[in-house]
Amino acid sequence: MKKTVRSPGSATIINAIATGCGSAFGIDLDIECEARATSNSISCSNDVGADTRLMELCVDKVFKHYDIDENEFGIDLKTKSRLPMASGLSSSSASSNAIVKVTSEMIAEEFGLNALEDLEVVNMAIDASLEAGVTITGSFDDATASYFGGVVVTDNRNREFIVRERMDDYPILIYMPNFHSKSGDSDANRMKLLAPLVETAFDFACKGDYLKALNLNGLIYAATLGFDSTIAIDALSAGAIASGLSGTGSAFVAVVREDSIDDVKESWEKYEGRVIETQVDNEGCCIL
Repeated sequence: MKKTVRSPGSATIINAIATGCGSAFGIDLDIECEARATSNSISCSNDVGADTRLMELCVDKVFKHYDIDENEFGIDLKTKSRLPMASGLSSSSASSNAIVKVTSEMIAEEFGLNALEDLEVVNMAIDASLEAGVTITGSFDDATASYFGGVVVTDNRNREFIVRERMDDYPILIYMPNFHSKSGDSDANRMKLLAPLVETAFDFACKGDYLKALNLNGLIYAATLGFDSTIAIDALSAGAIASGLSGTGSAFVAVVREDSIDDVKESWEKYEGRVIETQVDNEGCCIL
């Protein structure tokens, strides 16, 4: 028996660290997790050489949910990624969503049980990410934007939706500098000083003005975390309709129209790194 689940990353509209509330949207860069049934063993691997602790925690939580012992059922999990790691594009959320979902689907089919419901998958994936230390807030916004696609506005503390809807199908450009950051290394207390400013951006998101929210949030966090905010400003000057730092970096995202793609890419040529061209993802996590 074999199953494959695909889960996209997401880009930040509002970083939830300052206030506990956030917003994000799905992007068409994903992680695929292939699962195969094996004989009484669990193995996890990935194509980027990353630590497998998060993968193992996800599997363990699903097995415990079903009260299944690995002596009863084995599984071999392999992930492959089109999503840059440790860059603010929700790679850990995409990975944990895919792993929890595919493991649940495999166990459900093997033992004639019900697979986990959508929010059960998301919450279990978040619990594993918190335990692995790859998120500060639990990232309910990132996790749900990855799982459901489209745009979400969320209360991360209570894991509740404020808004969840389809996003317009914009082209998306991502500037990736030649270094990565880790959310666990970010100064949460420093970012929480920004709460009054971020709340203003969050109000825009709650009213559906996602592009204005992204611009303001991205500039606030870039300045606070020491990133070069002129990267976003250059994109806006070249015709992007929104641009800002995603997550705690290091990626910058630009929402563009078709006729400004080349101009925005050219505006970023002076910076060391690479530019990825993708689009909004409204599909979310799915079985392939």
